[in-house]
Amino acid sequence: MTGKILTIVLLVAALMGTALLASRIGSIRIPGNQQGYEPAQPIAFSHRLHAGELQVPCLYCHSGAEKSRNAGIPAVSTCVNCHRFVTAPFGSVREEDELATKEARKPRLIVSPELKKLYDAMAVNPDGMLPIAGGQPTPIRWTKIHNVPDFVYFDHRAHVTAGVLCQQCHGPVETMERVRQMETLEMGWCVNCHRQVNQTGVAGRSVYASTDCATCHY
Repeated sequence: MTGKILTIVLLVAALMGTALLASRIGSIRIPGNQQGYEPAQPIAFSHRLHAGELQVPCLYCHSGAEKSRNAGIPAVSTCVNCHRFVTAPFGSVREEDELATKEARKPRLIVSPELKKLYDAMAVNPDGMLPIAGGQPTPIRWTKIHNVPDFVYFDHRAHVTAGVLCQQCHGPVETMERVRQMETLEMGWCVNCHRQVNQTGVAGRSVYASTDCATCHY
């Protein structure tokens, strides 16, 4: 009798476990699938502002995507091309200019909290971009969002030179305040895209996108 009771208990436990698994199956992710991943970054860089409102081309900051396997993170010097002159949002600067005019004085330099992090990383004073005495430049530790497993080979330049838009894989980044992973980046998603463009072409041009395993796994 004891053996039968134990068997029933184990069977009920197994059924309950199966039911629980079924109820949660929608939230289970294959290892490496980070769809929806949207981490906070050390500096709150707005793609909506830069790529959207200001229409800065993706390749201006991610120039590696056109000529190397990795798109890369822009060097701080790329940021400084603009931010040696732009130290705060226009509204804040205009407000200070109006106040300075009213008080009959020279406007003060306005530096936003997020851009101050950029200047601190460079160890420079934003007023004149002169090095801070004793300061030590430190790398900005951006968090990588789009990742594929180590056994997958992906080359940005092959896609960019073929005319594939950045948004095809990364989604409408020009609308994102904080970038997130839009697609699964799973093998099936990539293979289906290759099959489709072999039929439709890319940007009006015929292409051959390989579906051979050795193209991405070698």
